Amino acid sequence: MSIFNINTNTTALNALYNINNTGNQLSQSIQRLSTGLKINSAADNPSGLIIANEFQAQLGGIQQAISNSQDALNYSKTADGAMGQITGLLNSAYSLAVAASNSGTLSSQQVQADNSQLQSIVNSVTTIAKNTQYGQKHLLDGSAGVTSSVTNSTDISSISIGGTFGGAALTTNSAVTLTVTTAATQATATLSVSLATLGTAVGADQFTLNGQTFTTNANSTVQDVLNQINNASSQTGVLASYTTGGPIVLKSINYGSNSSVNFADSGGKLNSGASTASGTNAVAQVTISGTTVTFTGGQNGNNGLTLSDSAGNQLVLSEAGNSTSVTGASVGQVTVGTSQFQIGANYGQTTNLSLGNFQASALGGSAVSGFNLSNIDLSSASDAGTAMQVIQAALTQVSNAQGSLGSFEANVLNPNIAQLGVAQQNLTASLSNVQDTNVAQEMTNFTRLQILQQAGVSVLAQANALPQAVLKLIP
Repeated sequence: MSIFNINTNTTALNALYNINNTGNQLSQSIQRLSTGLKINSAADNPSGLIIANEFQAQLGGIQQAISNSQDALNYSKTADGAMGQITGLLNSAYSLAVAASNSGTLSSQQVQADNSQLQSIVNSVTTIAKNTQYGQKHLLDGSAGVTSSVTNSTDISSISIGGTFGGAALTTNSAVTLTVTTAATQATATLSVSLATLGTAVGADQFTLNGQTFTTNANSTVQDVLNQINNASSQTGVLASYTTGGPIVLKSINYGSNSSVNFADSGGKLNSGASTASGTNAVAQVTISGTTVTFTGGQNGNNGLTLSDSAGNQLVLSEAGNSTSVTGASVGQVTVGTSQFQIGANYGQTTNLSLGNFQASALGGSAVSGFNLSNIDLSSASDAGTAMQVIQAALTQVSNAQGSLGSFEANVLNPNIAQLGVAQQNLTASLSNVQDTNVAQEMTNFTRLQILQQAGVSVLAQANALPQAVLKLIP
């Protein structure tokens, strides 16, 4: 730049450019220091942002996998504790059987007492097996791992069957068949005043529908009334329809007894007085593994198409399936298998646990033909001998299952939780390396930029003063 030019000060412009550039870097440095993050927008580090997002997604998956594994461990420990109680009962039963075998010293009253105590133990074993639950999941009645799925989406939209049906555990795979005996209906009220056309004036009026108040004026038409009611359907749960020359018809959106229409017309322009209506719930017979149970809609505040039984099993009818013409229709499938746990952060990283049936009728059946824990007694020395063999077989059965459960806890879940913890720690360190601010390094950079900014401002002031030298040439 020539110092004899006054219109264009290139030196000052260059200084200003560098000051602005320093200011932008200083602003970015302040942002990094205030947020603790090196990457605050995609422009800061596009590739680093992609890597950080992938790490964060994986970390979220690992955290959930740890939680899942802990849940699986608690699930397993619940079953383990119940099996321990069953083992204790079986040990007591075995002692009774050994005592009863010593018939030479026992009176009939003592034998009867031992037999009564044995039956009490047998009943307790079955009670524990039936009642051991993790949340809503039954663990030891043979139903652990029961899943249900829809096979006929025309008649039902969803199905949920647990481990108990008709008072018994589900232990075999089976189709679910459905017979609708009562179709659900919507609450429907037909108003009493017939109206000529949609354009017919209703006149000034005030009416209420399910607690909502509506007002019309002298110019309001039938169409206006329909619009008012239908626009408020989310509050009232009711829709209005009309056929030329007839009255307005009000119908609840949902089915069942929990849906109603309560209409009152103070002016009598649409209806003379009040009208009320309620829907009805669907009722169906559901059959699984040869057992039929009545399912009823509308329970626990649900609509009339959501059917359930006393055990909490549930299915939801579609509108097409809400018909008594649905008879013996196969609508679902129940599968009894293993319980599956998602113990990894990625697809396919699962493990399975199979828990058997530990009710008395399912224990000890391998020892003596025709006998199991549920049908032994101590009435004679011979019966006591049979009982000893059955109880011993039952103990072996429960012990083996408990050992497998312990192996599952010790060799699958605990190492998995430990491994996930290490992975979480290292992945978190990698994420920190990508996105976290190195405060010491950034403060050094921040100080450098502050000094550059101050120097730039000082230099800019001097650059702006350079053209003043030309004034010396002017006399």
